[in-house]
Amino acid sequence: MNLDQIIQAASIWILPVLFAVTLHEAAHGYAAKLLGDTTAQMLGRLSLNPLRHVDLVGTIIVPAALLLMHSPFLFGWAKPVPVNFNNLRHPRRDMALVAAAGPGANLLMALGWAIIMKIGVALVMGGLMWAEPMVLMGEAGIIFNLVLMVLNLLPIPPLDGGRVLAGLVPARMADVLDRIEPYGMLILIILLITPVLGFILYPSVSWLNHIIYGVFGLPSLS
Repeated sequence: MNLDQIIQAASIWILPVLFAVTLHEAAHGYAAKLLGDTTAQMLGRLSLNPLRHVDLVGTIIVPAALLLMHSPFLFGWAKPVPVNFNNLRHPRRDMALVAAAGPGANLLMALGWAIIMKIGVALVMGGLMWAEPMVLMGEAGIIFNLVLMVLNLLPIPPLDGGRVLAGLVPARMADVLDRIEPYGMLILIILLITPVLGFILYPSVSWLNHIIYGVFGLPSLS
């Protein structure tokens, strides 16, 4: 990539990435508040302001590096919103609901970006070429949110999927998941540096992407 291509790619991806990781974490905080825990609110993390959630490595460096390396998948993360599960009214059940709120927010954002892309396509077809960035940004927003959603739903603690699973299985199995949690990030890194993570993510992300494009009648840009 030359400098112009880097600037163009960054301008397309920066808003989808910021919104995806920010609203993902904010959704955890809002869900926790509804279910009895106000920790995130007290610490000022119950906010849609990206600056309160941005993680230098996860929000900026990792997505930028993957973009420059032409990675088939782009993902990142924000600073985790603190949740005190002991404050939840029904800790095990509510823990699963709080965890599911983040990927749920990503699904809603993917649909929102699909609407933006649809509007952009209509404007471009009407001769308004200034709307092309809307189309490209919509495409980026859809795929990034789907990757983030599917990645976080992997049943590996401390990912959201691990916490959802721990809230659904019997207590004895949940204890096993709790013992795995300290090694969860190591497992994820191993999956990341091998082709395994791509093999896991690609079918689900592609299937969901195909459904969204079909429902909204979006053209494939690739």
